[in-house]
Amino acid sequence: MSKKETTTDQNGIIDSTSKLEAIKNLIFGENIQQYDSEFEALKKDIDAKREALQNYVDETRDELMKSIDSLSTDVNIRITELESTLEDKAEDLQAKKVDKDTLGDLLISLGEKIQKK
Repeated sequence: MSKKETTTDQNGIIDSTSKLEAIKNLIFGENIQQYDSEFEALKKDIDAKREALQNYVDETRDELMKSIDSLSTDVNIRITELESTLEDKAEDLQAKKVDKDTLGDLLISLGEKIQKK
């Protein structure tokens, strides 16, 4: 192991960075550079995958929002068509419906004709 110089501040306290470096050197020994590069590669890989996943989530969200808008428009069109069809049917029924007074008059007239024969 190599000796590292420790820096002291004005009060004579050993710098915490130097302490950390000394502890790292004791734990990892000469392979510290290899570990650092592996950790750095892992960090970059995780960051890249995180960014790719975030992009995928954003794209999926955009696609879902477009699909929801399209479905909403389609549903509104169908509701409008159904309302129109329902109004047409109601108008047809109203036109076919015989007024009660008119029906009563027709039945009275028919009854009178039958009575005369």
